[in-house]
Amino acid sequence: MGASAAVAGVIVALRGLGTLIFDIPAGALVARLGEKWAMVSASVSLALVTLGVALKPSLVVYALLIFLMGCAWSVWTLARLAYVTEVTPLRFRGRAMSTMGGTSRIGQFLGPLLGGLVIAWWGIVGPFVIHAVFALAAAAAMALVKEPAVNHRSEQGHISLRGVIRDNLRVLGTAGMVSITIQVMRSAREVMVPLWGDHLQLSGSQISLIYGLSSGVEMLLFYPIGILMDRKGRRWSALPCLAILAIGLAMIPLTSTVVGLLSIGILLGLGNGLGSGINMTLGSDLSPTLGRSQFFGVWRLMGDAGSALGPLLLAAVTSIATLGAAAVVTGAIGIVGAGIMWKSVPETLRLDGS
Repeated sequence: MGASAAVAGVIVALRGLGTLIFDIPAGALVARLGEKWAMVSASVSLALVTLGVALKPSLVVYALLIFLMGCAWSVWTLARLAYVTEVTPLRFRGRAMSTMGGTSRIGQFLGPLLGGLVIAWWGIVGPFVIHAVFALAAAAAMALVKEPAVNHRSEQGHISLRGVIRDNLRVLGTAGMVSITIQVMRSAREVMVPLWGDHLQLSGSQISLIYGLSSGVEMLLFYPIGILMDRKGRRWSALPCLAILAIGLAMIPLTSTVVGLLSIGILLGLGNGLGSGINMTLGSDLSPTLGRSQFFGVWRLMGDAGSALGPLLLAAVTSIATLGAAAVVTGAIGIVGAGIMWKSVPETLRLDGS
């Protein structure tokens, strides 16, 4: 559309900004509409937004649509988390959340492949139209499922956000910090592996192969880790995830060959796979019965803030020191997060249903 690389970067960032800004309002909206219809509304909104993009609007309108895409995505993901929390028996919650995380990873793996095929066949507007079709299919599927058997929508509407934060301040200050730490390392990993590959002067295909194999390892683990969370506890997922991601990031500067970076990439995929669904599971376990949607709004805001902070942290440390130093600093943050998890966050699995 004629935009510079800098403007393109800002427009891409608007999607994440829309998600971040709308996390809190999304909680209130889900409390008002209910989980099911919030997901339906968000999916329809995503379809309309992407169809608007396919019409090739002006650059300003395009930027606004990308921002609105982020807002709708915020509602959809929050409502999905609240819905699965309501309908899933506690003894299956870890598996449900890790499977939800796993299916997202599969979609993120297959989406670009499908997009590439559609672009070759239809042109650049094709992926946006396909996106709209999938979003409408999701809306139709959700419209057919039943409402949660237990729905606290009416009570939630009368609970203030301030009250929810006040009542859960300790949880948000400990487990919430763990969630932020995990997301910082996840987003840093997405940036760090390609950047270090470029630093080693690897080809684009070599970097793609490393990232693809890393993602493949990650996708294999989501259901086994869900079983482990349900049988042993959530800490069996969170602590290895934090520790392995931290060690893997800190070891990136030690690599100097494609084999070395591939080994670290697989290690990072292992660490991230061991944490499949952990943030959603912890948030679900710790959420109050009343004011749940508002709590999820704050919980997701913290996680999304972590996702935004990861690349910013890398950029800041790299500008002051080196890319290798940025990887080590990010790894150190992961160790701090593991310490908070170990010392301050009690096991949230309650097999007695309490």
